[in-house]
Amino acid sequence: MATSKRDNIILKCSVCGEQNYIATRNKRAHPDKMEKMKFCPRCKKMTLHKEAK
Repeated sequence: MATSKRDNIILKCSVCGEQNYIATRNKRAHPDKMEKMKFCPRCKKMTLHKEAK
């Protein structure tokens, strides 16, 4: 079988530090770390979530 080109990553809130989301990323097309605006249930607002690995 062929190996997968996608990586499982954990998105961590940049404000409180809680790990809230699991996502996948194409590691060949996007080699740098992912950042997304997501809802943090602990902060109760939209915050920047960065890849933690």
